[in-house]
Amino acid sequence: MKTLQDMLLLGDPRLYQKSEAIDNHELAQIKGWVSDLDNVMKEIRAKFNFGRGIAAPQLGIMKRLIYIQVREPMIIINPEIVYKSDELFEIWDDCMCFPQLFVKVLRHKTIKIKYLDQKWDWHEETLENDMAELFQHEYDHLEGVLCTMRAINL
Repeated sequence: MKTLQDMLLLGDPRLYQKSEAIDNHELAQIKGWVSDLDNVMKEIRAKFNFGRGIAAPQLGIMKRLIYIQVREPMIIINPEIVYKSDELFEIWDDCMCFPQLFVKVLRHKTIKIKYLDQKWDWHEETLENDMAELFQHEYDHLEGVLCTMRAINL
């Protein structure tokens, strides 16, 4: 089981790599990956008092998998952003890979996403405001982009 010690930290070259799509023959591995993501998120919450989502690449699992735990757990496999609103908003973003640094970024106010669940069924959802921001942050990890790269000022 992965722990907080496995979290990749700012500067690790793997954080800047695009992750690979999950194939349906890897379904059996997803449960273990999600367990690792959940465990590390709980440790982050206990230590730093934040954490609503985590992407697999943050633990060196270079797969397109996001785990969000806000109300109910969401397991998001091979997500795509299919719509981004023109309307943006400014936010101070933080990250588990550099937990004591805040970066001011712009995010789309509304996005529409498409993704697979653990049963390999497709879903489409529209996310707004804080959930849109959270998803965009985690999605960026799948693309090898950190919020430091999106900073709107020094």
